Amino acid sequence: MPIRLTLISNASTIALRHAAFPGDEALDAHGAAKAAAVAASIPKPDRTWVSPLRRARQTAEALGLPTTVEPLLRDCDYGHWTGRSFDDIAAEDSAAVASWISDPSFAGHGGESVIDLRARIAAWLDAVSADDGHIVAVTHAAVIRAAIVHTLCASSSSFWKIDIAPLTLTDLRYGNGRWTLRATGCPL
Repeated sequence: MPIRLTLISNASTIALRHAAFPGDEALDAHGAAKAAAVAASIPKPDRTWVSPLRRARQTAEALGLPTTVEPLLRDCDYGHWTGRSFDDIAAEDSAAVASWISDPSFAGHGGESVIDLRARIAAWLDAVSADDGHIVAVTHAAVIRAAIVHTLCASSSSFWKIDIAPLTLTDLRYGNGRWTLRATGCPL
């Protein structure tokens, strides 16, 4: 039986609004209200998985979805950049930011590289492929980008060419031994 996997990016946070590398922050008031407002439009899945981070759990709760935590769905580890703004880091070390954007193996921030993130999400997708039915996973933009790159067998350098806004739905399907990208929708 084919698998339908709907990935939902977490609702907005203060870090997102200030272009900062997120930590384990809560949703902002706008994000929580928007998630609650669109809850009725979310299809009811057979199973729901959620990142262990607070913003994903709060998004799932606001959407009226159960919150079964899956550690592999956590956001990218931004190391010592966590909680800091992109502009501050770029002003302090523009070469590191340039490397981070251009080199998928870069982990000079002490966290996870794009290649490492992609490998983690590929392992999770492999495990999910043994399941069946409709699965919803509430996670983060970086995780969804990694899933799309993996699904398309694209180069890890294409990671930054995908924009995932808060509350975007991305629909993947698994059948005949492979994942396919069915659709990526505008934010709810």
